[in-house]
Amino acid sequence: MKANKPSLILFFLALLCTIIFDWAGQDFFSTYAKAIVLPAIFFYFLISSEFKIRTTEAFIFLFCFIGQVFDLMDIEISEIGALISFLVVYLLIIKLFLQEHEKIKLAKKDILPVSIVVIFIVYLLISVLSLQFDNMKRFSMLYTFYGIVLSVLSYFSFVSYITKGTHITLLMSLMAISYIFSDIFYIFNEYFSYSIVLVLIRDVTQILAYFFMVEYFLEKVKIQQKKD
Repeated sequence: MKANKPSLILFFLALLCTIIFDWAGQDFFSTYAKAIVLPAIFFYFLISSEFKIRTTEAFIFLFCFIGQVFDLMDIEISEIGALISFLVVYLLIIKLFLQEHEKIKLAKKDILPVSIVVIFIVYLLISVLSLQFDNMKRFSMLYTFYGIVLSVLSYFSFVSYITKGTHITLLMSLMAISYIFSDIFYIFNEYFSYSIVLVLIRDVTQILAYFFMVEYFLEKVKIQQKKD
């Protein structure tokens, strides 16, 4: 499996430009920088996997792209469009977890850390969804379902890492953490007053989520090649 370094370099250059333009308040240039991110990481995955991409992974990239387009367009339906797109992304990733990973088996030593993880996820979910803002009531049920799906994805990722501690489960956890922070700070940006720090955290974690997701996909390819 041959890595495509030019696309990866372009990806991190786009990340760096996003940080610089966000910090400088240049939204126009920041939008263009963020528009490069997903195509760059997609080509990195495609060439690194020798142009082998499965249907589920293809749809994940497609809905990530659709969600990012909605976000960058910043029109009236952007919020609901991005929300539904990334909801589909999370559901498809959970589908991969259920299909391709062994069932989680808890040992006695795992009960305490897993319990802490579950309590943390539930607390985070309730805290974010309990924000009392009038705007949020528009899609309250959808936000609730979205939060539950992301919580399930996070549970599988964190508990897999706790019980197995492998490189691929580490990538799963880093991907989940990035998506969690990206979504939380997206909500903060929507319902709190503007803050450059919130914008930076949202954009950086969203971009890093794509990177860890692709590294997770590539690690799955490596493991499958070793089995074959």
